[in-house]
Amino acid sequence: MGKNHNHLQLPNVVSRDEWLVARKELLKKEKEFTKKRDALNSERRRLPMVEIDKDYVFEGPHGKTRLIDLFEGRPQLIVHHFMFDPIWEAGCPACSLAADNIGHLAHLHARNTTLALISRAPFPKLQRYKERMGWNIPWYSSYGSDFNYDFHATLDESVAPVEYNYLTKDELVQKGVPIDSGHSMEVPGVSTFLRDGERIFHTYTTYARGTDLLLGNFNYLDLTALGRQEDWEQPPGRNDGRGNSWLRRHDEYEHTIGLDSCCHSKKDNLESN
Repeated sequence: MGKNHNHLQLPNVVSRDEWLVARKELLKKEKEFTKKRDALNSERRRLPMVEIDKDYVFEGPHGKTRLIDLFEGRPQLIVHHFMFDPIWEAGCPACSLAADNIGHLAHLHARNTTLALISRAPFPKLQRYKERMGWNIPWYSSYGSDFNYDFHATLDESVAPVEYNYLTKDELVQKGVPIDSGHSMEVPGVSTFLRDGERIFHTYTTYARGTDLLLGNFNYLDLTALGRQEDWEQPPGRNDGRGNSWLRRHDEYEHTIGLDSCCHSKKDNLESN
């Protein structure tokens, strides 16, 4: 292993027969987890829905665009609330990682579902950053709209009461989540919508670790012995000590990253709650 791995606490070395016994025990638990996840997904599909009663307008490649247009004629819409404050010159690195993990959209389209990014930064900034990142994902600006505030992707007490991950400001502060009352705060999340003719319904929104399954990089790492190499993971001692400072936009990594050191995932207070 690389020079930065010398301090790592590696798994015990056993015979193939001993490994097979342990692997089969874990497989039982993996199957139980899969069944529980299927049951949870069924509960999610049984959630009631809320009709959208605002005519949200966004800025896109073809100018002003209504929420119903984002569906592109399909019955379902998935929205990534991509953190990009209007004063920033580049998108959030963690949200950029999430966008990098979005696969070919043809597969979603084949299941009558459209996916789009929505951010509060003006559209020209989004377009420049999209070109820099090499993405072909539809991206719209909600600048000047209530959309981000209504779906709690921007927290700003001067506009709307603070709520994140279904917790009020007081509840967030009690949990140790830093809330700056003097400034707006962009936060990540994913929302889903269903269209019935001209009527649009909000069916689901998840935040923080609720978006974890969408990050293929981390799900791949979860299969490995070193895992995500984050400080919170068990067993301890399987990271290189760099904490949460590893994350970069994909064109900002040095060529040596991945050769001599491991990756850590970003895990700030909001994303972990």
